[in-house]
Amino acid sequence: MKYVCSICGYVYDEAREGISFANLPDSWACPVCGAGKSAFAPEGKAQEKESGEAVKNLQKVSAQIEEGLYDGDMRKLSAGELSAICSNLARGCEKQYKDREAELYRQIADYFAAAAPDEEGADREVLADLVKNDLQKGYPDVRAAAAEEEDRGTLRICTWGEKVTNILNSLLQRYEREGESFLKDTRIWVCTVCGFVYVGDQAPELCPVCKVPAWKFEKVEGRGIA
Repeated sequence: MKYVCSICGYVYDEAREGISFANLPDSWACPVCGAGKSAFAPEGKAQEKESGEAVKNLQKVSAQIEEGLYDGDMRKLSAGELSAICSNLARGCEKQYKDREAELYRQIADYFAAAAPDEEGADREVLADLVKNDLQKGYPDVRAAAAEEEDRGTLRICTWGEKVTNILNSLLQRYEREGESFLKDTRIWVCTVCGFVYVGDQAPELCPVCKVPAWKFEKVEGRGIA
């Protein structure tokens, strides 16, 4: 049987490797993007599951729109959320070589980031819950709404964003399992285009998500970026 990484598409072929996927240790990680075993699914099953969830959420959103309830789910975004959105828009512009627009979005993102208050009670468990909620509800809902509107741009953003969130979920699980030893004597790299996070001595030659070269990665040092 073959298992496919939901983040970078790497295929683990049990026949070729000689070890069943189930017998791999919990510490095993994707050799391309570093995702844990939980990011893998049997070949064909991942696509079927994604398609089924997309249809189900599209039906839900369509029903809400017809009943006039969808607008009631909207809420005012926080400064932190607006900063994140503008930061992502800046990266999207950079990907399209629109340097002027990218710089303007970065300035707006910095403005909202400075205005965002510190989050009280934030810890690893809260972060893990937020990430899981994004994967189980946030992205499926956005993807369904985008499909309803035939918004290809938003669908593409969802594809990148979901993969980046999946790797964050995988890294959080590994940290929970291995503790500080997981990050000992290694480095953390962040793709400046899509936000993909990679743990290793060197940045990957190509980003597993957006395919930009290694020089687009920045090394994280403590709470800042080197």
